[in-house]
Amino acid sequence: MTETKEETKKTGTVALDLLREFPGHPYKVEDDDCMAELCESILLHGVIYPILIRPIKDGLYEIVSGHRRVYACRKLGMTEIPAIIQKMTREEAILNMVDSNLHRERILPSEKAFAYKMKLEAMNKQGCRSDLTSSQVATKSDSATEIGAVMSESRDTVYRYIRLTNLIPELLEMMDDGRIAFSVGVELSFLDEDLQYVVLDACEEYDCTPSYAQAVRMHKGYNAGTLDPDVIYLIMSEEKANQHETVKISLDRIKFYVPSRLTSKQLEDFIVKALEFHHRYLQRQRDDAR
Repeated sequence: MTETKEETKKTGTVALDLLREFPGHPYKVEDDDCMAELCESILLHGVIYPILIRPIKDGLYEIVSGHRRVYACRKLGMTEIPAIIQKMTREEAILNMVDSNLHRERILPSEKAFAYKMKLEAMNKQGCRSDLTSSQVATKSDSATEIGAVMSESRDTVYRYIRLTNLIPELLEMMDDGRIAFSVGVELSFLDEDLQYVVLDACEEYDCTPSYAQAVRMHKGYNAGTLDPDVIYLIMSEEKANQHETVKISLDRIKFYVPSRLTSKQLEDFIVKALEFHHRYLQRQRDDAR
């Protein structure tokens, strides 16, 4: 006899040490201000919404939805958490996990990229029509179209996000931080890993990030077989229209004149204020000499 959905699901309290993270979980759990707010809420009100877990082997459970709540409870020294325990396949668990997180107020590009990829693969394994090698040109309704519809995004956009999973972690982090635009990340994702690291080195060397036009040139050069480290450095060395001239000063040359343990921004402000003071000093000297 086949179990009904109600028979495969039950609610109860589960020991935290029986919980395991979902392999490949795409959403970051960070110990930031939002986590502090969640911890405070749990202290005041408890865990309002039970987490969703599925039984695995040896009496353990895999977290499907609620990784942040589990982290917060562990941080607070709690030993149990309310949970909905539901039997489901890995593919069903992925769909539940992705859909329960995609509508969060803030979701990083990297999180959406890996979430879309996991959901598309899960849908394909369940017998849906599209696959990861499909053209980025929208031709018919398929898994990617269905995924995009949930987020009011096109099939093309879904595949463009999935492209980001080919970026090296450092470039992906720069995207999450807003230092690289989404369109730039997509273009760079077509380069192989070695050349992506060359781009990263060039970013550090010239203290800049590639523009969309530069990223497109690198992508086209890679496809044509003409892109190498020298070409990347040549492209990255070009001054962009919105790029301001910068001056680099070795810290060894000024460390005796500035307070220690300043952040880069604080150091920049200190130098600017020192120059302003020096400018006023020279102005007074000129005024006194008249």
